[in-house]
Amino acid sequence: MAATGTVFLFDVDNTLLDNDAVQTDLGAHLESEFGRASCERYWAIFEELRAQLGYADYLGALQRYRLENLDDPQLLRLSLYLVDYPFAARLYPGALTALARCARLGPTVILSDGDVVFQPLKVQRSGLWDAVQGRVLIYLHKEQMLAQVARRYPAQRYVMVDDKLRILAAMKQVWGERLTTIFPRQGHYARDARELARWPAPDLTLGAIGELAACALPGIEG
Repeated sequence: MAATGTVFLFDVDNTLLDNDAVQTDLGAHLESEFGRASCERYWAIFEELRAQLGYADYLGALQRYRLENLDDPQLLRLSLYLVDYPFAARLYPGALTALARCARLGPTVILSDGDVVFQPLKVQRSGLWDAVQGRVLIYLHKEQMLAQVARRYPAQRYVMVDDKLRILAAMKQVWGERLTTIFPRQGHYARDARELARWPAPDLTLGAIGELAACALPGIEG
């Protein structure tokens, strides 16, 4: 495959899609259906699993919770809630417009961390899969897979849009000046003062992903 000029890479959770709001909705549903104690236990398992895996695994946490509640038929209803969740309603305002703007400048690609079942479902059900014409990559640790990304989508330069400065810094270390990093300050990671102080500043900071639909992109266009 011949190298293109610029490839735009987009994270999903808290970059294009308000995953904090998804968690809030899930927490409210858990507490309503199972009670506060069960809700707190689920989130404890969820955080333990995220610490082990490095990404959010909702269905994996539900599987582990099930081991502690083998005779609870309501778990089946919770799994349906997750699968049927209206993810398209949780896209940030302007997310699809931002993708469309970037698509006029070069191929757009979803580059996300996550499990192999629920994360693709989230991308598909939200409309993001179609918005990038099926160019979707989901890894366990995407910052460690840049050689594979470049092999699949060769380009002279890349743009990475992500709400985690840690990811942007790790990718910048590998790709250097070939990479432009864009940081939408959305979600709990992007508002964490310790995280903001710990990592280098990105090339461009946005207040929200919707700003990418119209902001200047020096060195990329024009």
